Amino acid sequence: MGHMFAPCAWAQWTKRNVTYMAVFVCLLAASVASCFVHGSSWDGTDQAYITLNADNSTTLHLGTDAINEGDSSWILVAAALVLLMTPGLAFYYGGLVGSRNIVSTLLQNVICMGVIGVVWVVVGFSLAFGNDAGHFYGDPSTYWMFHNVGGSVNAALAPTIPLALYATYQCMFAVITPALITGSFAERVRFPGYLVFITLWHILVYCPLAHWTWHPMGFLRLWGVLDFAGGTVVHMSSGCSALAGAIVLGRRRHHLEKHKRPPASIPFVILGTGLLWFGWFGFNAGSALAANPQAVCAFLNTN
Repeated sequence: MGHMFAPCAWAQWTKRNVTYMAVFVCLLAASVASCFVHGSSWDGTDQAYITLNADNSTTLHLGTDAINEGDSSWILVAAALVLLMTPGLAFYYGGLVGSRNIVSTLLQNVICMGVIGVVWVVVGFSLAFGNDAGHFYGDPSTYWMFHNVGGSVNAALAPTIPLALYATYQCMFAVITPALITGSFAERVRFPGYLVFITLWHILVYCPLAHWTWHPMGFLRLWGVLDFAGGTVVHMSSGCSALAGAIVLGRRRHHLEKHKRPPASIPFVILGTGLLWFGWFGFNAGSALAANPQAVCAFLNTN
């Protein structure tokens, strides 16, 4: 054990782990800072709106007036189902790679739940669904650190569920999207670089695309583009990014050398497939944002 404390060994250990420590400190600082940010209102008055009645009179609606308990209950369940898809994807990809890389592949997927979850709270939700700025991105200050994300309704985004629930449900989509890319460069990237990649990709690719497509004032939405359950924002973005990653990194060395490497665990692949299938009911049917016939149709088609 003495050699581990030699100066050279200590310097080498520090160099290998400085990135991990920096990421951890940043995440910890963001989490602590969010505890001291005030303004997240749960009294239902921060998203009030007025409707015009048939007799030309007006009615003031508080943010909680339009909340539907059935819709909210279903989206709570759907959000949990979508989150379950990320560890399911981890098992699916982990079972397909070689046994030497199964742990790193599992971690590349699971870590998205932590990293992207924090980035989403800090600035991601604002960039995607904040006040429109030129039809291309949201104002980062709109919901910075989830400021003004509370139990009231934002009628423009989700008319019958709390804004906080809508933000949470959308967070689950944001979490799994970069994880989908990992299959294209499995066994060929270092973990620190991967952390930097998913953070920048989320901010520079996912959030603007979500704003373009899902925000009422996004330019693709204004053009009439419809994306019910992430066909554009999730699957096209991750698919194109995965293709680009595979082209840049090239084929695996053992493929070039024509060495056969069996998958690490077929049971992991089957388990991951089952979890993905199960979670997909929340992914698709939950995108109706209500417990209604549209959700039932999506649920049936998913199965």
